[in-house]
Amino acid sequence: MMATVRRHLLIGSLGMSLLAIGTVFAAVLGVIPRTMLPTAPGVVLAVIPHVNAVLSTTAIVTIVLGVRAIRRGAVRRHRRLMLITVVLFVAFLVLYLYKVILAGPVSFGGPPGVYERVYLPVLAVHIILAVVCIPFVVHALLLGLTHEVRELYQTRHQLVGRIGATLWLISFALGNVVYLLAYILY
Repeated sequence: MMATVRRHLLIGSLGMSLLAIGTVFAAVLGVIPRTMLPTAPGVVLAVIPHVNAVLSTTAIVTIVLGVRAIRRGAVRRHRRLMLITVVLFVAFLVLYLYKVILAGPVSFGGPPGVYERVYLPVLAVHIILAVVCIPFVVHALLLGLTHEVRELYQTRHQLVGRIGATLWLISFALGNVVYLLAYILY
């Protein structure tokens, strides 16, 4: 399987990215019917944004530590931290999609001025970066999983990973700002 992925890395990266992005947009736009999922009590749906904020914050920490590890030459630590970040992201995404499919996207309850001048711009940049980072993150992940460490230096893993990690980090941080605005401050 990994040999096939390695031979078709770019197509696999693009395919996985399109699947992930398409699933998110299908959930947000209401294309995925609620009846496909088991219903959870309201308290479970209410706690998901808070759990996701913890997952997001933890992912910020693991990304920063992963970058720091690779800069120090600690390849195994870097790999472990970045894989942990992927697991955190997948958990975040599953919970987010579950909540959106069952309850719809969150509506902002703050003042119109904050909504227009702060919330929407932050949300827009967060969404754009979240979408743009996916192909970079997926490609860096697949490169890392299908190549020996010594081989990675002949690939674009470092460049793609640096771009992906930066966009991912900013997206997670902005997601936390959206969370604070939508669930804590307003």
